[in-house]
Amino acid sequence: MKVNFLYEFKKYSGKENMDIDLSVLNDAILKKSDELFVRFYGWEPKCISLGRNQKPFIPSVEIDVVTRPTGGRALLHDNEITYMVVGKIPDGYSVIQTYKMVSDILIDGFKKLSVNLAYGGDRGGSNKYCMNISSGADISYMGKKLIGSAQFRREGYFLQHGSILRDIDYSFFEKVFTEPIDREKIITINEINPKLTDDEIIQALKESFLKLE
Repeated sequence: MKVNFLYEFKKYSGKENMDIDLSVLNDAILKKSDELFVRFYGWEPKCISLGRNQKPFIPSVEIDVVTRPTGGRALLHDNEITYMVVGKIPDGYSVIQTYKMVSDILIDGFKKLSVNLAYGGDRGGSNKYCMNISSGADISYMGKKLIGSAQFRREGYFLQHGSILRDIDYSFFEKVFTEPIDREKIITINEINPKLTDDEIIQALKESFLKLE
């Protein structure tokens, strides 16, 4: 499987990011592509993304809001690395198996950086903030959630994207969601190893994706 890395890491608005992700999926379907498309990006300005089937959410502060093509609950995108993967669904692969295919790559990439990640994590109590609730698609460090992902499938292809937390402004998060964020359920790159740069993380992940070729 050929892996195609799209664009260099750059920050875009929420609408631009979701439009790009969806356009990559649409183009892959149209061309019946056998390639795996991977993109890493950031968000500017800060933005809340809502899951495709989520009820409208009105934040308590003025901030951009966009709807994702994938499911799940609200996410606040600020200081993070977001990844996107688009590709043909391997024959017979369930949603869980596709999640695992991508998640194994992410886990392998961080292992190169001496950061040992695993599936799952302790469940949080928030009903609003996606990163405060654990699922089988999450990737954790020592039981605390570091990467939250969501997936969308159409016409034999999948789009998966997820947030890798670089840092969190907890006070701002709590203003947005008007409820406390459980700091014992979530962890960031800066808490694990603040010396790791975005470039180092992205390069390690790219090397792991290339193992698919």
